[in-house]
Parts: sequence; C-alpha cells; structure tokens
Amino acid sequence: MGAYILRRLLLMIPTLFGIMLINFTLTQFVPGGPIEQILARIEGQGDVFQGISGGGDSGMGEQQYGGDERYLGARGLPPDFIAELEKQFGFDKPPAERFLNMMWDYLRFDFGESYFRSISVVDLVIEKMPVSITLGLWSTLLAYLISIPLGIRKAVKDGSRFDTWTSGAIIVAYAIPGFLFAVLLIVLFAGGSYWRIFPLRGLVSDNWNDLSLLAKVGDYFWHITLPVVASTISSFATLTLLTKNSFLDEINKQYVLTARAKGLTEKRVLYGHVFRNAMLIVIAGFPGLFLSVLFGGSVLIETIFSLDGLGRLGYEAAVARDYPVVFGTLYVFGLLGLVIGLLSDLTYVLVDPRIDFEKRAG
Repeated sequence: MGAYILRRLLLMIPTLFGIMLINFTLTQFVPGGPIEQILARIEGQGDVFQGISGGGDSGMGEQQYGGDERYLGARGLPPDFIAELEKQFGFDKPPAERFLNMMWDYLRFDFGESYFRSISVVDLVIEKMPVSITLGLWSTLLAYLISIPLGIRKAVKDGSRFDTWTSGAIIVAYAIPGFLFAVLLIVLFAGGSYWRIFPLRGLVSDNWNDLSLLAKVGDYFWHITLPVVASTISSFATLTLLTKNSFLDEINKQYVLTARAKGLTEKRVLYGHVFRNAMLIVIAGFPGLFLSVLFGGSVLIETIFSLDGLGRLGYEAAVARDYPVVFGTLYVFGLLGLVIGLLSDLTYVLVDPRIDFEKRAG
C-alpha cells in the first residue's frame, strides 16, 4: 500500500502542473488583464491613479498612443507609466518565465498578494473559507443522511408505488437548478411573498457577538438553513439513485441468496452483508460530491444569499483579473482535490480490506 500511495503522490506533481499550465495559457488570450483594469479605474476615478503611482508625480502629459496601442484606455498616459505598471505586475517578463516563477513560489506555498485588495492570498482564502466550508460540509452531510436511507428503502421496495413516486420526486429535484430553487426558497420562506421565517442574507445576525452560546448556535443554523437546502437539492437526487442502484446490484448476487437460505433475517442480510459492499461506490463519491458543493455550486448560492465565501471570491477575482487570487486558489483547490481523491481510495481499503490497489496497479 505504501508504494501505491507514493506513486499517487508523485503523480500529483505533473497533474497539478498541467492544470496550472492550461489555465495560465488560457488567461494569456483573455482580454482585459490587470493593467487594463487599472487603466479603467484611472479613467473612472482620479484618486486611484495616485495610489498606483505611489502618490508622486505621475508625469502624465499630452502624449498619446497611436491606433496600435496595446492597452484599452491607455490614451493620454505616458509610456513610462505603462512600463512601470508592467514591471509592478510582472508583465515585463515573458509568459514562460512568469509561469515558472509562479510555480516555484507556489511550491513553497508563497501565493503573493492580491492586486487590488492589499492582502495576501492566503489571508484572503482563510477569511472566506468558513462560509464555503459551512455550505459544503452541511450540504454533503444532509445529502448523505437523507439519500442513503431513502436509497436503501427504494432498493428494498423496487417497483412498488413508493419507489415510483419517490423516483418522480427525485427526477424533478434533479432537474431544478440550485440557484432557481434558492430563489423559490427566498420567495416562500424569507419574506419574498409569503412567510418570513428565515433571514434573507448573511451567515449570522448583526448582534451575534452579544448572544449567548446556545443563541449563537441557533442563530447560525437559522441563517444557513436555506443556503444548505438549496445546495443539497441536486446532490441529494444523484446520491439517492446511486445508493439504490448499488444496493440493487448487490441484492441480486449469489452471496445474498446464500445468506437468506441460511435463515438470516432480511434486516441482517441487508445491513450485515449487503450494506458493506453496496456502500463502496457511495463512499467513493463523497470527495467529488463535497468538492462540487464546496467549489462548484457555491458561486450562485453565495451571491443569492449574500454570503461572502470562496465562490464569490473566485468569481470577483476572475472578473477583476486578480491573477494571484485566481491562480493561488486554483492551485490550492487542485491540490486539495487530488489529496481528497487519494483519501477516497484509502477509505475503500478501510471499508473493504480485500481491495488491494498495489495488485491492481501491477
């Protein structure tokens, strides 16, 4: 097992390198980079220009670029100022050199500072992480707590009226986009048009620091109820069908018939024999489900419920071309995804010791 883990760890290096290289290459063709963002701010508000130039004399003159100017909004700005901006952001170097320097810094977990927020990328991610962890963790737990019992019940009652009606409800739930369901929840339960039961925005109330410990816990769950339910809707449907199909596949195998022939109760057969084998594929889907909820579907949910998490951070950084935040978070999340994938394989072995990845790899 140690050799398999070592191979997987070594494989993470070229995989992560490839992810970063592809995304870095794509950004070279995206218009409106950081310098264009700065120039647009200069055109819109004069005080930004003073902050960029360090408060000194900018040397702005009447010199103008011709029709082949490289940056939109650069008309009227001196070439020296543009060159200083390029040096400040590192764009005075070739793309290959910038990429290699970036990867060398990232290997040492040095992600630099945000272009526009004057804060390190690490501090920024740590600041936004609790919101996304909240959504990802509780949504995943809720999906498993509902989907596994429901999936088992559907497998046992396969073909019955219960199975038919619940399958219809699950298909409808899967077809509803999470953000649309979030809007529906707001309309129904957050004072949109009907009841005002849950708060509309935020993770906690404004007076949260003044509340008692028990009141803080209640306030926290009061605020996250609607975002978590909205994040769970699609993953709940997928996981339920996955659980049902996995149990149906195991129920029809020979060892189940043998266990029943020995006189074991249906409950003993189901939870003593079938459960362990059927849950392998469900456990394998945990990392993907958690990461998809944590990083994939959180952008719209966080925006709708005014939650300041990693989803909104990534979206705002991409719009503003804040490359240190974009690539820093991409590196961390990519590495996290690879590590969780390895942990998923190790969980396979814990659940079923018969699995030997070293023999399969050989």
